[in-house]
Amino acid sequence: MADNPLFTPSPLPFGLPPFEAITEAHHRPAFERGMAEHLAEIDRIVADPAPPTFENTIVALERSGRLLRRASVAFFTLVASDATDAIRALETEISPRLAAHWDGIHMNRALFERIRLVETTDADDAWLVERYRLDFARAGAELSDAGQQRLRDLNQELSRLSTEFRQALMAASIAEALVVDDPALLDGMSPTEIEAIRQDDGSYRLPLLNYTNQPALAELTTADTRRRLHELSVNRAAGNRDLAVRMAGLRAERAGLLGYPNHAAYTVADQTAKTLDAVEETLGRLSGPAVRNARREADALADQAGRTIAPWDWSFYAEKVRKARFDIDEAEMRPYFELDRVYTEGVFRAATGLYGITFVERDDLRGYHPDVRTWEVLDADGSPLGLFLLDPYARPTKRGGAWMNSLVHQSRLHGEQPVVLNNLNITKPASGPTSMTFREVTTAFHEFGHALHGLLSDVRFPRFSGTSVPRDFVEFPSQVNEMWATHPEVLPHYARHHETGEAMPAALSDKMTAAKTFNQGFTTLEYLKAALLDWAWHTVAEGTVVDDVDAFEVATFEGAGVDLALVTSRYRTSYFAHIFGGGYSAAYYSYIWAEVLDADTVEWFEEHGGLTRANGDHFRETVLSRGGSADPLDAFRAFRGRDPRIEPLLERRGLT
Repeated sequence: MADNPLFTPSPLPFGLPPFEAITEAHHRPAFERGMAEHLAEIDRIVADPAPPTFENTIVALERSGRLLRRASVAFFTLVASDATDAIRALETEISPRLAAHWDGIHMNRALFERIRLVETTDADDAWLVERYRLDFARAGAELSDAGQQRLRDLNQELSRLSTEFRQALMAASIAEALVVDDPALLDGMSPTEIEAIRQDDGSYRLPLLNYTNQPALAELTTADTRRRLHELSVNRAAGNRDLAVRMAGLRAERAGLLGYPNHAAYTVADQTAKTLDAVEETLGRLSGPAVRNARREADALADQAGRTIAPWDWSFYAEKVRKARFDIDEAEMRPYFELDRVYTEGVFRAATGLYGITFVERDDLRGYHPDVRTWEVLDADGSPLGLFLLDPYARPTKRGGAWMNSLVHQSRLHGEQPVVLNNLNITKPASGPTSMTFREVTTAFHEFGHALHGLLSDVRFPRFSGTSVPRDFVEFPSQVNEMWATHPEVLPHYARHHETGEAMPAALSDKMTAAKTFNQGFTTLEYLKAALLDWAWHTVAEGTVVDDVDAFEVATFEGAGVDLALVTSRYRTSYFAHIFGGGYSAAYYSYIWAEVLDADTVEWFEEHGGLTRANGDHFRETVLSRGGSADPLDAFRAFRGRDPRIEPLLERRGLT
């Protein structure tokens, strides 16, 4: 495998991984060599006879592991976005080995001692040293030999279980999809949507998206079809329940080993929230108003239906009430949101207006799948800034949801510029243009907010690049970027009918804006239920045994006073990939925590003239460019001039 393209830095512009040249056979050798080289580099740092300094220890650590980084980026991009059976099999094998590899580094006492002895008078360097000390201590560097061995065992088992959970959920989203033979049962969906899910055998298969409230529930006119879809959604991947119980128990044990009362306390100590009380106060402050609003909304829906409604009826009748109150529905808006135009005249236009950056599509640069498109991003002065890749469509080899990946982290240390990837899960039409729902449009702006966090990063060290910030801060810039989706200087440019090119009528866009707080009781409550469920799983004490997952969920919602049965949690345990298959365990509260900062920031933009270069440059300088190189709340204060206030969030969600 001497010609393995992962063994050497990519020759492509900006170091874009050479996906076309990488085969499945290249991944394992790249991991093997990458881990070996990384450990050899660590050994040289530890063996250095010179006293530990910032350069020979901290900077040396920042320079280490380059091959392993390339191997991991290429492989895990495919795991999430285009996983074959062979890729999934290798993931099962390699994930525990990677966990063991990093444990071997973080529990290296000699290395930790060198880090502890590093002294520097430079404030920025001192921040990095402190982060390394904290990382190693939280990873078990100070434990006894027996404690470290138990921690290694726990980490490997958790890595294995997380991979199993994620893979089982991906399989269930396809295998447990709604299947009908008669297209009349899909009445309410557009002909284009129905044709897109038609199978070769003549049946129609509607895969499950990663959250509970499937979008088709708002369209399907047949109540029994809605019921079937909802029940498939909330009962999927039943085997994952046992995995979740096991993972929650192991995480509780690990937290105890590291000196914390539970996993949530361990997690939040390294977030901006800092304490359990701070998180619980925020969630508790929102719960009461959300339930009251949801009950009022439920009464209105029952009046519209002329009967008692069920959970699978909520979205359907909410659309009817929305139309009655605002004379608007999703089907009316959808022709105005065509994918290409949403990006070129919406997402990109807003970024140009704020930051002066421009986009040039690069058809010569290929991704890992034919659906992936690439743009070169130019800074305001015309200099190259980085690459942006977009993978918009759902497919069986791709996990659900939407996300951003950094394929190359910006850092002045390595002289590297950013390469970022956004993934969506829009149904690809059988032919013709891709129309989006407004929810998908908002998601596009959201994920591009993450992309901007990576693209506009300007830090020396890769440890601090872009989105390398606490979980409860990482969603802040992305949620801020959603504001431009309905901004009057952006919306008219991209909201044009995909057939006629005519702009969305002002009356329709005005009604869409007026309806923004509609159904916010439901939206807030389904999110809060998921956040509280995550919190409940990760505040269990070590040794707690959960025998009945359904009963655990019910008790959680009853205990928090959010047990309105008509509103199902955005995720139930068996398909809560954020916390059992991803990195958001005890951190799903992050979305609402970050939205406090977001709503306050949107208020600042509105007070200072909206979409202007001066405003964008201020946000770029104080927040986006800093990455993790400064305390996140200090960065917010530098931007806003004060601490955040929760009142703008309450007003936005209609919860005042």
